[in-house]
Amino acid sequence: MKMIFKFIFLIYFLLITEVALANLSNKIILKIENEIVTSYEIKNKILNSLILTNQEINQKNINKLKKNSIESLIQLKLKRIELSKHNISYSPAQMQNYLNQISSNDIRGLKNKFSLNNLDYEIFYKEIETQLKWQSLIYKLYSNKIEINDNDLEDEIKEILQNQKKIVEYRISEIEILDNNNSGDSLNKITDIKKEIAEQGFAATAVKFSISSSASNKGDLGWVNASSLSKDIYKLISQMNLGDVSAPIKRANSILFLKLDDKKETDADKIETSKLKKKLVEQKKNELFNLYSRSHLSKLRNSSFIEYK
Repeated sequence: MKMIFKFIFLIYFLLITEVALANLSNKIILKIENEIVTSYEIKNKILNSLILTNQEINQKNINKLKKNSIESLIQLKLKRIELSKHNISYSPAQMQNYLNQISSNDIRGLKNKFSLNNLDYEIFYKEIETQLKWQSLIYKLYSNKIEINDNDLEDEIKEILQNQKKIVEYRISEIEILDNNNSGDSLNKITDIKKEIAEQGFAATAVKFSISSSASNKGDLGWVNASSLSKDIYKLISQMNLGDVSAPIKRANSILFLKLDDKKETDADKIETSKLKKKLVEQKKNELFNLYSRSHLSKLRNSSFIEYK
């Protein structure tokens, strides 16, 4: 009898859930130009974030993610509106690499997680498509500004190798969040991120909240040459211990948190110039890409009509 009762209860619960989701999918929360955000999309976004960071799905975690999930969806819709004006594509290899990265090479297992939690994998897939196309668009629009001057780079490498007996490299992770330069709102965002880092860890917080392209890799920027850092960032990082998280760094329209994961020193005469050059190029291109991506998105937001329902 107990087994029969449990079975009936399960069927009842599933039916109620389906009805609830059907209602949610028709509830519009806000409009961004000709795009809409529904409460179903918000729910799906919140649960996606929890699943990808292996966190428990409970009301406390759901509540913490509501505001940031709405902000993330606003950015997503703005990107789709802009992408509709351009003929942009992406390679299947990019999608495959991304899915392998976030699923630890177990895409089938990732799909099963979505299925078990009654989530729409197609919405998640489309979101990744948008992000990949957005990357292509930014490179297309700003390619002449993202390209690194080869002569300047050669001069920088020579200076590094000539002036230093030891090449210092830092392994750094980052979390970058949008900031509207409202002091009260900025303070609340900083407090929320600090709390999330303390409770869930830096990597999980980066996946959920960071607007940087490094978010897909849990905020990991890899090994960064100390000489290529700005003076302010170098001063900050050089005074940190392994595992430390920096104080929030205010930028034009964003706030940045850095974490020092590791540090190493190598004799300058043992450094392969080609490898050093490749690292510097990747680092500088990533910095420029994020700069122009933030700037372009900020312009779109300022010129778009966003209506809360």
